[in-house]
Amino acid sequence: MQLTEIIQKVKKLEIKTKRLVAGVFAGEYHSIFKGQGISFAEVRAYQIGDDIRSIDWRITAKMRAPYIKLFEEERELTIFLMIDISASGNFGSTVKTKRELAAEIASILGFAALKNNDRVGLILFSDKVEKYIPAKKGRNHLLAIIKEVFAFKAKNSRTSISAGLDYFLKIHKKRAVVFLISDFLDEKFEKKLSVVAHKHKIIPIMIRDPKEAVLPKAGLLSLTDPETGETLIINTHKKEIRDKFHNIKLSQILSKERMFKKLKLDLIQINDPETYFEPMQKYFRKKARQNR
Repeated sequence: MQLTEIIQKVKKLEIKTKRLVAGVFAGEYHSIFKGQGISFAEVRAYQIGDDIRSIDWRITAKMRAPYIKLFEEERELTIFLMIDISASGNFGSTVKTKRELAAEIASILGFAALKNNDRVGLILFSDKVEKYIPAKKGRNHLLAIIKEVFAFKAKNSRTSISAGLDYFLKIHKKRAVVFLISDFLDEKFEKKLSVVAHKHKIIPIMIRDPKEAVLPKAGLLSLTDPETGETLIINTHKKEIRDKFHNIKLSQILSKERMFKKLKLDLIQINDPETYFEPMQKYFRKKARQNR
């Protein structure tokens, strides 16, 4: 993809996602992601009914009348988009690859964060972290992030979610909201995910293509794993072979669903690139209702 084409895509995506965010997303986003704590705002004269534990004794002594400290919620958050850029993301049976879909999802989340004056950072990972952009504010910073998601060329093809999570633990100590965007075609990352989820708010977003779990009836097919390069010849003429393939893929998804449930993480599943906004909207509306 040429640079001019990438810039065009980013501009179109900005228009599209800003419209979506302005329409329904920003309110839910704001209500779900509370501030990280409280900070001192001001002092005022004591009023009947105020909590005496809030009295500022230093000011009270100086003014010779009771004054209390007022605090306000720290609204500003740090949002990290942690995106899987391994080779399996290059698959797409429709107009978008999983990688392009990840960029659109990242754009929506990024503009929701921007509207709420939150910082946004980026981690792109394969079987190692390949790109890290520290969290900052501002439209230009966000557009640079989206451009990287589209344009960055992964050096490695395999996936290690544990490597991405481990890197994040080392570079970011304060609590953050992490959107982990991947197809989750990986194993043995539950323990590391549990550690990160204990310190930060993790929201996994599973991107799948509708044709990934389906083999066409097309005789002998050569299937190549994009991450390992391994090739397998399958006779798709046999229904039992097609059914077995589908069941294996379904079992992988169910296994991940059970894991996220065990860790008490809310999974957002994107199974159709044409209607990807609906499950995201459904999740945010549900969480917003719970917070009322």
